[in-house]
Amino acid sequence: MANGRRGAPRNEEARLAILQATANQFITRHYEHLTVEGIAADAGVSKQTIYRWWPTKGALIAEAMIEGLLFAEPLTPLDTGDLRHDLVTWLDTLFEFARDERNEALVRSLVAAAAENADVGLRLSESVGAASTLIARLESGIETSELRPDAPVTDIVNALLGAFIVRILTRIPTDVGAATRLVDAVLGPAPASR
Repeated sequence: MANGRRGAPRNEEARLAILQATANQFITRHYEHLTVEGIAADAGVSKQTIYRWWPTKGALIAEAMIEGLLFAEPLTPLDTGDLRHDLVTWLDTLFEFARDERNEALVRSLVAAAAENADVGLRLSESVGAASTLIARLESGIETSELRPDAPVTDIVNALLGAFIVRILTRIPTDVGAATRLVDAVLGPAPASR
């Protein structure tokens, strides 16, 4: 992320300390209370060092996400061969993740950071849905005729991720069956069993 920046090259130890301090403060203080002063103090560097390497808090958060310091593993859908089941299971996992108020606050803070920095939005999408993995899963659903050939894959991804984020932002509780209803709303009702 530092390509094209002027000034002294990054010291890797200081860079990692800054990113770890960013992740720690983000998780405990959330986006709105995250300060460069606090990060600098925790990392043992000057504010000028941070500003030289990252122009905004959003850029810091994006790089902390790239380094895997905010989400250790993406919450991605599996491919069991049953697209509808895989999407429902994935959404149930996301909803369960968000029921922990620390995770809910983390995702809300990431959405706020994404409004400032497009890289954060991209990393958030990759972390909670690995958009490319979700797209690949839907495309395999087209190949197996679980989706029609002209299914708007990107729109389906955006609808599912958007619904999750709206539930986080509005704090709408999820009940049993919420994931199934959402998948049905986006894909259409499941075909009747024979």
